Parts: sequence; structure tokens; C-alpha cells
Amino acid sequence: MTDLLFDVNLQQLPDDFLAGSWRIADRVLNRTNPDSALALATHLQLQGQEMRLQLPGQAEASGHWSVQRDALLQRPYLEISLAEESTRALITRLRRSADGRQSLLNLYFLSGMELQLAQS
Repeated sequence: MTDLLFDVNLQQLPDDFLAGSWRIADRVLNRTNPDSALALATHLQLQGQEMRLQLPGQAEASGHWSVQRDALLQRPYLEISLAEESTRALITRLRRSADGRQSLLNLYFLSGMELQLAQS
């Protein structure tokens, strides 16, 4: 990414900032099952409340997503429901270019898995 990216205030994060096609730029699995769809995904698509995961050498996996916020600090969580698993991830950082065409999204899952997603 060549454009300068700015941090988005996560307490005021509009849900539509998460919509679109994301490439998995980096991942740390920790205790996550390495064969799970989320651990194997190379790309994910968030449209409406539907989620599609692109897996290497396999058909796409699909499910649903939503953004939930904790009551105290209004931190955003990405709730994910797939056929074989349901989980949630704390959105720890979102950076966007001034024109909104490039973004980096960091997610920290309950299992300890961390994903960095890139959008351009």
C-alpha cells in the first residue's frame, strides 16, 4: 500500500467501513485449529450480513457476520457464524486512506488467532 493510512476511531466505526472484499495479509494462529475455514482463508467478502471465505483449492465457505459493541467502552466486535464454527473477533485497529480506497483491518479472535486484512 502506497497511500498514507489514517487510524479510524473504533468507538465511532460505521459498520459499512467493513463491507467489501478483503485479502488476508497476515495471520497468527496461536490455539486456533489450523484446518478451520477462518485459519485457511485467503480472501473474505463481507456484503450485507453475508460472509464468503475463499479457501485455497476448495469451494468457498459462507456464513453471516455482524458488528456488536460492548456496553462499557463501545469496542466493536465482529461476530462470525459459519457452518462449522461461530466466533467473535475484537476489531483492534482499522486504518484507511483519505479517499477510503485502501484499508488495513486487524482482528483478534477469542481463540488467540490474529488476522490482518487488506483492502484496495
